[in-house]
Amino acid sequence: MNDRRILDPVLLASDVRVDEDGVPGCEGLSFRTKGEHVLVLGAPRALFLAAVGLRPVVRGALTVRGVAADEAVGYGLIAGAALDPPLPPRWTVHEYVEWSARLSGAPPAEAKSVAAGAIARLKLEPMAKTRLSMLVPHARRATVVAAALAASTEIVALEDPLGGLPEEVAASYGAVLLEALADRAWLVFAPRIALTSPFARAAEDALVLSATRVDGQGPPAELASTPAPGKTEHQALRWIARLDGALEPVREALAARGSSLEEQGAHVLLDLAAGTTTSELAAICAAADVAILELMPVSRPIARAFL
Repeated sequence: MNDRRILDPVLLASDVRVDEDGVPGCEGLSFRTKGEHVLVLGAPRALFLAAVGLRPVVRGALTVRGVAADEAVGYGLIAGAALDPPLPPRWTVHEYVEWSARLSGAPPAEAKSVAAGAIARLKLEPMAKTRLSMLVPHARRATVVAAALAASTEIVALEDPLGGLPEEVAASYGAVLLEALADRAWLVFAPRIALTSPFARAAEDALVLSATRVDGQGPPAELASTPAPGKTEHQALRWIARLDGALEPVREALAARGSSLEEQGAHVLLDLAAGTTTSELAAICAAADVAILELMPVSRPIARAFL
């Protein structure tokens, strides 16, 4: 791996907008991932598709290891494993995975070897000659992941790899996936995830997103243990807001009270110091001629991201 690139985050977004069917799928997202193994929870599918080069970024910047996402696939930085994509029913597992290796530039002889290695990682050797139409759901998903591994990229992005699977199957299949990805950086995009998931236990960072904002970021266990609003002083004082007006006077007034305001795309993250109430926040905004359009405790969307 390039020594310079390892210093760049796996995924970095700056005021990103990605469209789906001509309308914004996500808009105003700004974040920087931490660590090599990251959960991205609650984000619209448009963000996953943009991260793996399948949707253009309409506005802002989305980079993978410092390279624009739409170029990162060509540089061999990232490959995606989408959730249950259509597969050619008459192809075998080996044919499909080898095809992925060929598409990534491997010569024919090398592609066969790379495909065999990827299939072995996913414990699919007994099914290597099985037609894709005959596979059970988690084996089909494993084949898609094997195809992503066969692209020989630094990073693999997976779309909800355990979603909808029975609990026992998800646990065993998740362990196989995690072992297969042991030497890769990975991003797991999912609406929600169980804390007992192998990915939740292994992730160093988790982002909880909506279409327009970052609701939380941190190690999964810490985020999931965030109490409901009002149960602790700290969490009751952290809010996501949408404000209309010049923010600098509000920022300065809050700073004078030991509080902070951080812009996150179209929204702001407010950390209010102990003793500062939302009524005082409203007064500060009114004095600065800033309207509060939305105000929500951070912990509410975070709670929805974990099973």
